Amino acid sequence: MTLQKIKKQLEKYTSSGEKIFVSSSFQTHSIPLLHILSTSKIKIDFLFIDTGFHFPETLSFRDQIATFLGIKVINVVPLIPKSQQKDAKGQFYHVSNPDYCCLINKTKPLESYLKQYDVWISGVRADQTSTRNNMKTEQSAPFDITRFHPMLDWNAKQIYDYRMQYHLPEHPLDKEGYQSIGCAPCTQKVDLSDPRAARWFGTKKTECGLHTDLLSKD
Repeated sequence: MTLQKIKKQLEKYTSSGEKIFVSSSFQTHSIPLLHILSTSKIKIDFLFIDTGFHFPETLSFRDQIATFLGIKVINVVPLIPKSQQKDAKGQFYHVSNPDYCCLINKTKPLESYLKQYDVWISGVRADQTSTRNNMKTEQSAPFDITRFHPMLDWNAKQIYDYRMQYHLPEHPLDKEGYQSIGCAPCTQKVDLSDPRAARWFGTKKTECGLHTDLLSKD
């Protein structure tokens, strides 16, 4: 979508009195969307899912971006303490059952927000995974919320060009060779053509559940 179309859609939501939030992982490629939304003059809440397993650099970058863009970030935290996130053998679930780890640390915590809002903005792009390639710009989600994906047809070059145009900073781990950054235990630094391969490396897992479980099957 063009910037004009994104802003027009946002105005449509607000004119209907709909309550909006955006979720962000605060990676480098996330910042253009946050910049667009922060300059839109539309009432939007900015959410960050703080699993408790993020790199310290990600938390610092989140705070840096919040100050840079002048936004207030709401931290969404798990309902289950980290000390209770271990299996019968004493292993953290991110080791023994990463799908369940994502469920209790990402999907379930966000569900309560889906019940409170009307529109959920996500910066997913079709070129990131096969799952996202099948998404639509606007889709329904559980709890009668609408998902809006304004960056769906953007590519990596467009993201880069936008960052350069507005002098937007990059995640500090980018310079160290990380291509896709999630929770520290499930992110590796690998030199592959597919950046998403750095997540849950060595498994068939490519999504955390936010963009599968929290998407209505229309």
